[in-house]
Amino acid sequence: MSIGVHPTAVIAPTVKLAANVNVGPYCIIDGEVSIGEGTELISHVVISGHTTIGKNNKIFPFASLGYAPQDLKYKGEKSKLTIGNNNIIREYVTMNPGTDGGGMITSVGDNCLFMVSTHVAHDCRIGNHVIMANNATLGGHVVVGDHSILGGMSAVHQFVRIGPYAIIGGMSGVEHDVIPYGSVMGERANLAGLNLVGLKRHNFNRDNIHALRNAYKMLFEEENGTLAERILGVRKEYGDAPEVMQVLAFMDDKGSRSLCVPKSFSRQDAPQAA
Repeated sequence: MSIGVHPTAVIAPTVKLAANVNVGPYCIIDGEVSIGEGTELISHVVISGHTTIGKNNKIFPFASLGYAPQDLKYKGEKSKLTIGNNNIIREYVTMNPGTDGGGMITSVGDNCLFMVSTHVAHDCRIGNHVIMANNATLGGHVVVGDHSILGGMSAVHQFVRIGPYAIIGGMSGVEHDVIPYGSVMGERANLAGLNLVGLKRHNFNRDNIHALRNAYKMLFEEENGTLAERILGVRKEYGDAPEVMQVLAFMDDKGSRSLCVPKSFSRQDAPQAA
């Protein structure tokens, strides 16, 4: 076992460090913390609580992980924060553990990038390959799907779901659920189309992208019938397109927030929260 711990670091005896963990100057780690092999804490990182961090993560100065959530309902319960592998956590990032009212866990997947001053609140569920740009903020209980991108200074309301491959424009305030592959923007964000750039970058099949674009138009740009009727039409016409079915499944699985829709879309016709 090879552990590089700087002499100025303070590490409680309850902390478990795997092989090849590097802890830089002035880091403080206490509580029931476990850190996987190859992870590096550059300097001035503080980690506490019941926090598990996987392999090969790189954590930059002044990140704060695992401390009590900013929730007045939190009463000191032994909730958890889990962080996967190969993540980059930049300066001043904060991540809080879960609460009794949200499943007792906040979880972060693999291969994510959290830029400067991003915040992951209590009971959030972050997928894999997620990017949060500078100062992006998640309220409690937010779900972020794989490969999603949150622009700088965006803010996501508590309990919102963001589907896989979605993109949130910079400085957007997101109050409603964002469909998979959706693109949203605005001070009070509205759905503004599909994340076509992201789909192309991830080498999605051209025919499937075409089907997704047509389905989007049927759902949100046409005015024939109610949304429920248009959903039936999309399901019938594009039932063999997996990306379209993923969008419809997301819409069927109503959360506690209503759906983010285009600005011109009648919110009376929008799927409401369960």
